[in-house]
Amino acid sequence: MSAKTEFVYVTYISATPQKVWDAITTPEFTSQYWGKNMVSNWKPGSKWDMASTDGLNHVNMTGEVLESRAPSRLVISWVSPENLGNAGETSRVTFEIEAMGDVVRLNVIHDQLNAGSEMAKGISGGWPRVLSGLKSFLETGKGLDIKSCSTSKAA
Repeated sequence: MSAKTEFVYVTYISATPQKVWDAITTPEFTSQYWGKNMVSNWKPGSKWDMASTDGLNHVNMTGEVLESRAPSRLVISWVSPENLGNAGETSRVTFEIEAMGDVVRLNVIHDQLNAGSEMAKGISGGWPRVLSGLKSFLETGKGLDIKSCSTSKAA
């Protein structure tokens, strides 16, 4: 059994919890700051996919919705399609959305990762870019071009 690791990211966004939730769970929004479509009905037990926006709908990541309490908490399993069914390669992402006055504190915890794995390496650079894009998108209406600074397909 390999050692597990986790990454915790915290950002503060000038938005409402519902707007942050919608930005995380709605393909029309995720495509604008992530460059991917996050597709699901977001009900516990449902499948979710992260698909390309090039019209081919290539699935980059997939998993199951483990917990969904709009607009405050979303927990999903996270695995590349090639490793689907391999429990040792499946990790978990938790989005915690908390109103704090006029801003939202967004915690993203990506855990149950194999320490030193390609997935752990990829998301350690991917999540900061994605969350910066999310924050910019919600506060300015325009996401960052994260593809231009991307070094990994994991996040």
